[in-house]
Amino acid sequence: MIELQIEQARQASLSLLELNETQINEVLNKLADALEVNTGTIIEANARDLSRMDPTDYRYDRLLLNANRIAGIASDTRNVASLPSPLNIQLSEVVRPNGMIIRKVSVPFGVIGVIYEARPNVTIDVFSLCFKAGSAVILKGGKEAADSNECEVAIIHQVLCEAGLPTGLCTLLPNDHAATAELLNAVGRVDLIIPRGSRRLIDFVRDTAKVPVIETGAGVCHTYIDKDADTAKAAAIVNNGKTRRISVCNALDCVVVHKDRLSDLPTICAPLCSNSDKTKQVIIYADKPAYKALEGHYPPELLKPALPEHFGYEFQAYKLSIRTVEDLDDAIRFVSSMTSKHSESIVSENKAALSRYARVIDAACVYQNLPTSWTDGAQFGLGAEIGISTQKLHARGPMALREITTYKYIIEGDAQVRA
Repeated sequence: MIELQIEQARQASLSLLELNETQINEVLNKLADALEVNTGTIIEANARDLSRMDPTDYRYDRLLLNANRIAGIASDTRNVASLPSPLNIQLSEVVRPNGMIIRKVSVPFGVIGVIYEARPNVTIDVFSLCFKAGSAVILKGGKEAADSNECEVAIIHQVLCEAGLPTGLCTLLPNDHAATAELLNAVGRVDLIIPRGSRRLIDFVRDTAKVPVIETGAGVCHTYIDKDADTAKAAAIVNNGKTRRISVCNALDCVVVHKDRLSDLPTICAPLCSNSDKTKQVIIYADKPAYKALEGHYPPELLKPALPEHFGYEFQAYKLSIRTVEDLDDAIRFVSSMTSKHSESIVSENKAALSRYARVIDAACVYQNLPTSWTDGAQFGLGAEIGISTQKLHARGPMALREITTYKYIIEGDAQVRA
């Protein structure tokens, strides 16, 4: 059954090669309309998923769909439709001495498999991007979002059918290990696998797959408060990076502070405990200098001594570590040793420090006087994203339309023959 679904996706992908950009955009806009029309149905399905999850589980927020989030997903789908097509773009042209013309042109991958956990928004984002980029998509969602994913894929299928297109362009596999194994081993039938989720999931896919994989890595994100940082900016950047959404991979995990700015820590950290909802106040794990600076200025029940395991760790909770450093060099050494190469930030009014940090820190996204919360395909003007790649081959950072295409060479001649 699974093998048949994968083969149907392969055959369906060929139909996309015959569609023009106008036809593709029309389907995406109709999908956005259908999502809004079916908001109530999606919320009902999502409620069934939520009822099976502990509300204190960090994945609960990722799983949650409400009217605002569905409207946002529909808006992102329209944004994808409005973007220029990434296909058939001439990337280069060379005319050889014998008159042979070699053109490098962007083309679809064909079939892309995406394995993800409790993130039902991914279902629509991934289909929209893959469809616009000319590829069929095979989805392997987690059991936590089973009802939500089935509901969304049913809506996608309805829109595809109305457009006279095969439903194999969007395939949702069963929630079992056999489906995962089949997908990861579908050499020659699936062109690319992209995992989205926990470090454990990503490591499993990378280590097991025979199909090429692009990692969308976990985010261990730092913000360095430099000696020349503006205190008000630092407070706003740290608070937004940490508390905007704790469950996402771009959430802040560690503040790295210059020793000369320890006296400003109470001001910088004050917004972290200002929420009237005590469940949304941030627990700080501070090293000795930072602990001393915060003691008496931060709620004692929220201030803890840092242990080694609190650094280089993705909390996905209202928790944050603080590490004190001697200078910029020390900050660079520490962040470089702990980063997951996702998103890193520096707060400083010193242009030389900003420039050096951005040049030396090895991460997909390096921010200057901005929170790491901006790492998002839609916020980068990409319409949506299929994930945040932390590797360096083919794609890095938010992966959108251009990043999920490949290329081929088209060579034009007039019967030139090779000696």
